[in-house]
Amino acid sequence: MGDLQQLEFVRRHRARLRGPVLEIGSKDYGSTPSFRPLFEGEDYVGLDMEEGPGVDLTLDLTRDFAEVDAALGGRRFGTVFCLSVLEHCRDPFGMGANVTRLLAPGGTLLVSVPFSWERHGYPSDYWRFTPDGVKLLFPDLSFEEEHCQVHTTRAGDARPADDDLGAVFFSTKRARQEGNYVRFATIVFLRILRTLGIGRWLFDYSKVFPPVMVDMVGVKAETAEV
Repeated sequence: MGDLQQLEFVRRHRARLRGPVLEIGSKDYGSTPSFRPLFEGEDYVGLDMEEGPGVDLTLDLTRDFAEVDAALGGRRFGTVFCLSVLEHCRDPFGMGANVTRLLAPGGTLLVSVPFSWERHGYPSDYWRFTPDGVKLLFPDLSFEEEHCQVHTTRAGDARPADDDLGAVFFSTKRARQEGNYVRFATIVFLRILRTLGIGRWLFDYSKVFPPVMVDMVGVKAETAEV
């Protein structure tokens, strides 16, 4: 289960996705949207480490692959979702290797990970990621740069991932270069507040990061071994 921005991310790529579908971290905690309705008629497996709504199979994907493979009946998946999961995984490299092996040749992985986010359990919170870090976890997949994006908690606030990774800048020069004069005026106002000693703890920085998730699309080669 993911957030509404991740649901929109999946919808955007729905036409290219094929079954069977494996959703990693599928437990519904009561405030998360379901992806199942997007894949009616497809073989869909919801997997999590804990039992609960939305969970078809309880399994730790960092275990030895033979054990993982047996639990899933030797199936290979045309689509795998791994959304807001890897930060909770003690061994993200082991999970990455197993997920890659579970993908069918030509299969697609949709992955979403936090770059800057509040600490949160389920049950523990270990990691934060950059796009390059995600690629290291899945070295045998090809990631499509044009589909790499970042999103925040604000509805509709998704943009292509670049070196800024969603940073909010307090630079009047940058605002002028971008031709964004509303932002320019806002920054001037914030600087006045800083001069007055209001919000100095925040405005002493040239930029800040809001809560930011990195969303990526990885594809397994058609010629890859099963």
